[in-house]
Amino acid sequence: MTLSSIVYRNALRQGLRGALTVVAVGVLLVVFVLLRTVVAAWNAGSDYAAKDRLTTRSRVSYGLTLPKRYLERIATVPGVTAVTFCDWFGARWAKAPTEFFANMACAENAFDVYPEIQVSKETLARWKTERQGAIVGDMLAKKLGFHVGDRVTLEGSFYPGDWDFTIVGLYTAPPQSAADRSSFFFRWDYKNDGVPEAKKNRIGWIFTRVDDPSRAAAVSRAIDDLFSNDDTPTLTQSERAANNALLGSVIAVLKALDVICALVLLIGGLVLGNTVAMGVRERTTEYGVLAALGFPPRLLARFILGEAFLVGLVAGVFGLLIAYPIVELGIGRYLEENVGQFFPVFRITPGTAGLAVGLSVLLGVVAALVPALRVARLSVVDALRRVG
Repeated sequence: MTLSSIVYRNALRQGLRGALTVVAVGVLLVVFVLLRTVVAAWNAGSDYAAKDRLTTRSRVSYGLTLPKRYLERIATVPGVTAVTFCDWFGARWAKAPTEFFANMACAENAFDVYPEIQVSKETLARWKTERQGAIVGDMLAKKLGFHVGDRVTLEGSFYPGDWDFTIVGLYTAPPQSAADRSSFFFRWDYKNDGVPEAKKNRIGWIFTRVDDPSRAAAVSRAIDDLFSNDDTPTLTQSERAANNALLGSVIAVLKALDVICALVLLIGGLVLGNTVAMGVRERTTEYGVLAALGFPPRLLARFILGEAFLVGLVAGVFGLLIAYPIVELGIGRYLEENVGQFFPVFRITPGTAGLAVGLSVLLGVVAALVPALRVARLSVVDALRRVG
């Protein structure tokens, strides 16, 4: 008879109670994993941001555009190796007017500065020769039924009118890049030729790559100094800083989710603690007999802690087994396909999975500390006298 076998037998003595505890804690862990995955997905843009890429926009507002001539001056800044730009278009597809997706007019070299957006050489060659060509994310194409060669007409909002495009190819992105796979990119020169004179030669954001990420802050200051006295001063930030700024509007929501996660764990700890306490109370006389036979108090405490460890481990694994299909195949897939611009990657990370199981085990052990300590301090006479 070993310690592990005794722990295993004790855990199975009240099978229904143990099963209900595992199910209850497992369901709570599903909620915990889902909430932590939401937080991780929101932060993915910052976590995977390129260290050698900078974003330049109007210092006043995201909505104000910049003169295209700024690109030539930025290209002369020491340390800058590549410059490109994009402009928010804000159109919609008439056949699905309620479906929101990012559509942007970009420079021909935009994909050179964003190598994580994977586009075939054939698609790039056609994009550079076909004035109305568009490159679409594979998730967006799947959602809206787009195929290479399709003619698509978007209704402009910022730039009114019907805009005709030909889909010349699709792009993909690896999960670790957190790049949005639900965007619609087309050539900026096509847009520029079709807008009123007052809106010509204006762009939204400028993106640059630097030769040394450690000098990114210095390059940012040098870029902004170029335009400090212009009508449209700029704000240049690292990609991580720019993404964090965008997250600022939802930081309160993310903090609220952290509080909810803590409450979920507290409830799980209470459930485990109640189960362990009931088992210890029912077996107090047995522990008294073991103590009378010479079992040391430390070993009796290990029986209780080991049982709580096993229940917490089983509950954690059970919760993950439920969480993976719900998150990976259900909620995650839906969010990636429908709101990929906000949740480009919605997957359970190894860190979240390990944290869920680890906390489940920790909660079980912590919940068993008080009952284990009481048993260890209980005299043989008191234990034998007590009725569970």
